Amino acid sequence: MKIAVVGTLGGWSSERLADAVEAATGYRLLIDMARISLSLPDGRLFYENNELSGLDGILIKKIGSSCFPDLLERLETLRCLSEKGMPIFSRPEKILRVLDRLACTITLQTGGIPMPQTTITEDVDAALIAVAKYGEAVFKPLYSTKARGMRVIEDGNGAKEKIEKYRQKNNTMYIQKKIDIGKHDLGIVFLGGKYLTTYARCKADNAWNTTTASGGKYGAYTPTADIIDLAHKAQSLFGLDFTCVDVALTSEGPFIFEVSAFGGFRGILEAGKIDAAKAYAEYAIGRISQ
Repeated sequence: MKIAVVGTLGGWSSERLADAVEAATGYRLLIDMARISLSLPDGRLFYENNELSGLDGILIKKIGSSCFPDLLERLETLRCLSEKGMPIFSRPEKILRVLDRLACTITLQTGGIPMPQTTITEDVDAALIAVAKYGEAVFKPLYSTKARGMRVIEDGNGAKEKIEKYRQKNNTMYIQKKIDIGKHDLGIVFLGGKYLTTYARCKADNAWNTTTASGGKYGAYTPTADIIDLAHKAQSLFGLDFTCVDVALTSEGPFIFEVSAFGGFRGILEAGKIDAAKAYAEYAIGRISQ
């Protein structure tokens, strides 16, 4: 069986998933999407000397080393194979719905999922009103991971100038009320729509977010059944094969920030002692073999 992995060459999670696939099948191909070529109208997709239509399936771990609009085009090229019947985990059109922060948020909101108060606008004055309403707000790029490009802006003198500067690089402003998440938030993981595990992301001293890029650490955590049920409802709106739901436990109740198609294998391994790469490879092989 020939199953390729789309990911980051040298990336810890991507290489681990490629290793897991190789251990199970004897075949290893890790694809860097920056080096693929699509031929139309025949729809043949190539990576170096490999014609990808000859594969039995593809696992998508990362679509790029960072998150930017070009990643949408990369997913569209893979959709050519998906539309022709190739098993791809998760399907590109499913990932497209979570890659854009606004699209993900609209799906969650219309699905009745609790989220922090959020304002979407291109207007500086409207953004200033939102910051005044929230007191303190997190400005989030529509395409980002690990809090890259996010900025916290407080109400008060200088807020308008900060917003104007932020808008120079972000025409559509996604503005979310900054909430107190305590010492950690949660990554609740699902494989094939079934609950797998939960890990905590514990923030470093003086950090406003819990990402490892800001010094955060992974820890074990066992959520209550109602929290798992809420996360399950959120991920079910997207139909992803592997996903991590970001949940914050607050004094106002649980809030969900987003649903991710690229949940971290490292946190699952360090906190839950579960080899997610092996589990994901076995899941894909089982689906392809059906």
